[in-house]
Amino acid sequence: MRILKDKFTFDDILLVPRVSSVNSRWQVDTATHLTDKIKLNIPLVSSNMDTVTEHVMAIALAKLGGVGIIHRFNSIESEVEEIIRVKREQNIVIEKPYVVSRDITIGQIKEMVNEKKVSSFPVVEKGKLIGIITRRDFEFEEDLGRKAAELMTKDVITSHKGTSLEEAKKLMAKYKIEKLPLVDKENNLIGMITSKDIKLLDGYSKASKDRNGRLIVGGSIGIGSDYLERAKALKEAEADFIVVDVANGYLQKTADVVKQVKKLGIEVIAGNVATKEGVLNLKKAGADCVKVGIGPGGACLTRPVAGVGYPQLSAIIECANNGINIMADGGIVKSADFAKAVAAGADTVMIGGLFAGTDESPGVIVTKESTNYKFYRGMASVNAFSDRALKTEEAADLEGYTPEGTETMIPYKGTVIKIVNNLMGGLRSAMTYTNSKNLKEFQKNAEFVLLTSSSKGESKYK
Repeated sequence: MRILKDKFTFDDILLVPRVSSVNSRWQVDTATHLTDKIKLNIPLVSSNMDTVTEHVMAIALAKLGGVGIIHRFNSIESEVEEIIRVKREQNIVIEKPYVVSRDITIGQIKEMVNEKKVSSFPVVEKGKLIGIITRRDFEFEEDLGRKAAELMTKDVITSHKGTSLEEAKKLMAKYKIEKLPLVDKENNLIGMITSKDIKLLDGYSKASKDRNGRLIVGGSIGIGSDYLERAKALKEAEADFIVVDVANGYLQKTADVVKQVKKLGIEVIAGNVATKEGVLNLKKAGADCVKVGIGPGGACLTRPVAGVGYPQLSAIIECANNGINIMADGGIVKSADFAKAVAAGADTVMIGGLFAGTDESPGVIVTKESTNYKFYRGMASVNAFSDRALKTEEAADLEGYTPEGTETMIPYKGTVIKIVNNLMGGLRSAMTYTNSKNLKEFQKNAEFVLLTSSSKGESKYK
């Protein structure tokens, strides 16, 4: 029998302060890399859980400089639609705007408004722009049978491919328009710029954006029979990366799936593991980032059920500095935990429970005894297992399933922005205490002191 001694988690240690030339938390740079090719302005990732991240959460996190990962516990079509909603939220150029024909009725357009969540449509005929119809054209039209051709603006102000943000602003101001279609020399529609997107770009200078100015978002897949079909669909929807989402990242099947998905030419994150061996195995398979954490999550029951795991702080330390980016996943219950995870070597940190129960998380608010709650569950819980089977039309053996996740109601927390600000405030403060201007310096300068039971009490840790 081999016993590994002295492995620790967040409440077992404190960061040691040092003389610092960083005089303000606003002097620090919190930029990091999710993968070598994907940069973030803050090291925060919202978990791909069905009670944490759909498009609303992913949009919010990306605007703040982090990133969200859409969960896979739905149909392929539903996950793809969530990705598309994020990519269309903020854009320098909408490359594939929703269009209508001249013969579409006002009733049909209003249905599209409700379905697509957009209110203006270029009118095209054989690919050529012949008009534009906006909400002010049809909003109060009572005859739902009227055609777009009757109400559309025919003399459309347009621009060309390569139009800069400043050029678009000037045209919109000059002609008092909110939509600027882009056409080629033959008047074929090739894109559109909207005033809404320009305002969003101006308001979120730290947002996580791709080369086209769209928000960054990831999708997730499992290792079941539909993994490749789902991965191809997510890439087609222009997800920026794919997470191979498996509780046990040590399975050979996990590495095999990583190899196959990497062939699609997309960034791949894989996990979960908790040791150097696990990281190197997934790195060899082609992963661009590895998720670290076996059992530390508040909704995870892997440790009490299977007796398997690894203290999370030690797992991060062991998995860092192996020539690949790592994402710490689980065990973050306060800003100090977040700061320690980054100091220990995590390039990014995945958040689940702290982001659940916010306005941006999926689900409705329920009131019980004058207190508001939202539902939260681990993805290895019985109902999550059952619901996924229903949504994906897969067979589910509930009698033979041993759950490794919990389900609970958690108090409603308001907007996720408050949670992000709290976490980032703690991280920035820790960086000033350790004389660290950026995250690389923070990890280099970090020194930990081990706590006794008495010093844990003094630190207000249980």
